Amino acid sequence: MERMKASDFPQELLDIFHEYVHGDINRRTFLDKASKFAVGGLTTAAIFEALKPNYAWAQQVKQDDKRIRTERVTVPSPQGNGSIKGYLVHPAAAGKYPAILVVHENRGLNPYIEDVARRLGAANFVALAPDGLTSVGGYPGDDEKGGQLFGQVDREKMTTDFMAAANYIKALPDSTGRVGVVGFCFGGGIANTLAVRMPTVIQAAVPFYGAAPAPEDVPKIKAAILAHHGELDTRLAGGWPPYDAALTAAKIPHEGYIYPKANHGFHNDTTPRYDEAAAKLAWQRTIDWFNKYLRS
Repeated sequence: MERMKASDFPQELLDIFHEYVHGDINRRTFLDKASKFAVGGLTTAAIFEALKPNYAWAQQVKQDDKRIRTERVTVPSPQGNGSIKGYLVHPAAAGKYPAILVVHENRGLNPYIEDVARRLGAANFVALAPDGLTSVGGYPGDDEKGGQLFGQVDREKMTTDFMAAANYIKALPDSTGRVGVVGFCFGGGIANTLAVRMPTVIQAAVPFYGAAPAPEDVPKIKAAILAHHGELDTRLAGGWPPYDAALTAAKIPHEGYIYPKANHGFHNDTTPRYDEAAAKLAWQRTIDWFNKYLRS
């Protein structure tokens, strides 16, 4: 399928799809609301197909890339769901590297997130992308089913699983012990949460369009925070100014960027919401941030 851009769709339609992706409406309601855009022979089913992820687009770093080696691991999480499985990427060259936890959206460990982990491995980080759906059978290979399973997992236990994964990568033989976290959507919120809950472990956190922590929790953070938001993602982008102010008051190193005309999910290169210019700039800033705060 030819890649379509956000500009190929009415913003109202993208906003309705945003509601669907975040579980605010179900698929049937999405199709009902999208019916007004089904004109000129275009069906609502075709609209849905055009908007949903196409993972053939998501492979920026191939699985057999010579710069990396990958493995599947199971991380014990006795205080959470018992364990959490994950996709672990190492730089191919021997040595010790900073470690990055990669936290998925509300769909589980899909191919896009695995590719993000490989991108970090190629940039000389150890990267672990855990699957928060482990306790319900793992990512099912389908984002819609993944979203349904996501709603069945105890959120607090899942957060504990991600905390166990952060401790796991800190202790890996090829880890320097310096740990960062990057997350997207739900995972962006988790990146902020881990910065609050694990101040002695997390040294840098990069939330992409993630919910900000409660203002009273911000002073607990010791990590350097880099936040990315899309301008059209008004609810989450609107949370950045007060978070920025709280980080400033707490004297926490931080930067935040709101990318013009970008939607929620602009970094995800498997959907039309992808904004190539914003995604590339945000990713370069992310790599620079981790290099600055985890390699010094």
